[in-house]
Amino acid sequence: MSKSNTFENDLLKLIFNGTPIANIADNAGSSPLTQLQVSLHTADPGEAGSQTTNEATYTGYARVAVVRSTSGWTVTGSSVSPVNPIEFPAATGGLESLTHWAAGTDSSGAGKILYSGQISPSINVSNGVTPRLTTGSMITED
Repeated sequence: MSKSNTFENDLLKLIFNGTPIANIADNAGSSPLTQLQVSLHTADPGEAGSQTTNEATYTGYARVAVVRSTSGWTVTGSSVSPVNPIEFPAATGGLESLTHWAAGTDSSGAGKILYSGQISPSINVSNGVTPRLTTGSMITED
């Protein structure tokens, strides 16, 4: 089972940019999300996980909101990546290795993960480290 490359690209544009898919879906709901909440994870949250599954716990950590539009996300070739680096709060305590990131719905709690991907190379967090996802951080719909 698979989707066409064109539809994969359209689906990513709908979710990350709020771009309608003609005759199928639009973004005109009564209160569509205007931002996606990006979270960091110490292991793959998996398809059954939420944004709290394996989520970072270093002191100072918080999810980061990224605008749901072409100024927040680049969609091309069935892949999505941030337009600008996504910088998370600096660690003020704790040690952990961050291996995955996710785009989800909630700023805290068990938000719905829309997509997740691997961080390569992983980010080792310790006091004073500011985790950052680069524009090369990509999720592919394939």
